Amino acid sequence: MRTGSIGSMTASNEIATDTTGGRADAAPRHQVSVLLYSDDVTTRDTVRAAVGRRPAKDVEVVRWFECATAAAVISAVEGDHFDMLVLDGEAAKVGGMGLARQLKNEIFNCPPIIVLTGRPQDSWLAAWSMADLAVPHPLDPIALTSAVALLARSGVPTAS
Repeated sequence: MRTGSIGSMTASNEIATDTTGGRADAAPRHQVSVLLYSDDVTTRDTVRAAVGRRPAKDVEVVRWFECATAAAVISAVEGDHFDMLVLDGEAAKVGGMGLARQLKNEIFNCPPIIVLTGRPQDSWLAAWSMADLAVPHPLDPIALTSAVALLARSGVPTAS
């Protein structure tokens, strides 16, 4: 009988991603606040639904702050604390990629940024924007939750 690599990959993946010590009732170690920018309420709803409250066993979104304009994002980031920003690159008037670059250049200790790109081929534009991660449309819930969990675990301070 041939032993497949899927079982061993699955087992190692479970060990690598289980940071709760195997306890199902363990509290999340990373509690994050997220600013979400899109001029489209449907996109904002889709992102929130895809990520949910617990994108991973050890990550909990404790606060969503939604903005529909670039001016509201800038004001919020200057006046409040967020652990990460999710910016829609396809937003009208001011896209999330241009806004990401502006925030990275103008805000001291700018939070990590995930940009939602129009298509996978726009990854070069996401790199130009200085975003930390990019997730293409159509939004894949697994890719989006993975991006949020990765940024939450990457040394981002916990929400206050």
